[in-house]
Amino acid sequence: MIVTGMPGAGKTTITDLVGRRLPRAAQVGGDTVNEMIRTGFVWFMGQPANEALRQDELCNRNMCALANNFVDFGFTVLMDTVLADRAELDFFIALMSPRPVRLVVLAPGIDVCKQRNASRDPEDRFDFDGYERLQADMQREFSDIGWWLDTAEMTAGETADVIAEGLDDHAEILAPGWNAWLRKLHG
Repeated sequence: MIVTGMPGAGKTTITDLVGRRLPRAAQVGGDTVNEMIRTGFVWFMGQPANEALRQDELCNRNMCALANNFVDFGFTVLMDTVLADRAELDFFIALMSPRPVRLVVLAPGIDVCKQRNASRDPEDRFDFDGYERLQADMQREFSDIGWWLDTAEMTAGETADVIAEGLDDHAEILAPGWNAWLRKLHG
């Protein structure tokens, strides 16, 4: 299961809590994978841009490889990351194929995400000013797939309960989108 949403949506917290509610689960987070780089790290919006893109792809590849290993050994995997667009989702699905992939989009709204992000410890905050664009992109790219949850009025525990109890009923298994991924690769 890939859990996505804007910075402050609660991805890491929710994947941790859902994992604790399942009998055999592993959490694979983009931030955790990125933290494995000790020197030379460039975040996905950083400079130089070509290195930022290269390291973002490396993170995605590493997340999928780790998730595949856990799935192959019988674990439910909860991945948390910000998916920028459908091509990036298709890339994840392609790398994890033929394993089943589900998408959950945490969508508490921009104001809630900003407030949650601002309330984090300073070293855990995500300096980001593109909330409006990201929300519009996510709605355009993922509105027809995945399980969208407005978690603005829910606690983290309530959100985790809803996901753990309703995953099979509300989050369909996504079909691989090789063509979209290949078009972007060659584009």
